[in-house]
This record gives sequence, C-alpha cells and structure tokens, in this order.
Amino acid sequence: MYQKILVATDGSTLSKKAVASAIELAALAQAELVAVKIIPRYPQSYFEGGLALQAAEVSRVEKQWAEEGQAIVDAVQKAGLAKGVKVKAVTVKSDLISDAIINTAKKHKCDLIVMASHGRRGIKRLLLGSETQLVLTHSHVPVLVLR
Repeated sequence: MYQKILVATDGSTLSKKAVASAIELAALAQAELVAVKIIPRYPQSYFEGGLALQAAEVSRVEKQWAEEGQAIVDAVQKAGLAKGVKVKAVTVKSDLISDAIINTAKKHKCDLIVMASHGRRGIKRLLLGSETQLVLTHSHVPVLVLR
C-alpha cells in the first residue's frame, strides 16, 4: 500500500479533519506521514500593492507566519505520534501553494497526497479550492481529497 503520505494543512477546521484521516490511514498502512504547511513569502494586502509596508513590518509578519506554520505542523506531529505514526513536520515558504505541495511530495518521495477540498482563502472557499484543483490536475501521485 502506501509507504509515505503527505498531508497538506493550513490549520483550518476542514484541514484538521483531513489531517485526522491522514493519520488514521498512515496508521493502517504503517506508513510515514509528512505534514506540510505552506507559508507565503511576503504579506499581501486586500488591495494588492495599495499598502506599502516597512521592511521591519514585513519581517515581523513573515516571522509570525513561520511560527504559526511551525506550530500547525508540530501539532500534526504530536497527534501522529500519539497514534504511533512517524510524522515529519515541514514548512515551506512559497507563494505557489499547489506547486509547493507537489514539489514537497516529490522531494520526500511520497506516494499519496492528502488534503482538504478547500482552504480558507476568500470567496474561493465556497467551491472546490483552486489550490486543491491544481494539485489534483498536476500531481503525478494519487491525491485523496477530503471534505
């Protein structure tokens, strides 16, 4: 069956459900789990380009995002270990979420990607998430999408 499963998470409620399912699947398959959180490279405002940020503010926000992202994957690691699943916690800085998920799966030689049907990004959260759609259409390994 599966040897190494990547689970993409953003910390949202739906994403946490996908994480729980990925942990259960990894436990059943006796597979290793790679938990990944993609972190944006720089702050983006609602009015793109309409708000100039000072370099110190950009650094503060990026540091905050990195710490929050690490906390999210650390929580996945803790939950996995409680179920007897080996979990590698990974954060990746990228503005191209789907590409980063696919590249992380390749880098860690994962044979399955597990993710929620959508994240929490604006109005797109009402439909199948655009990032999920991109992973589905561009991944060369199977993708399990959970609702």
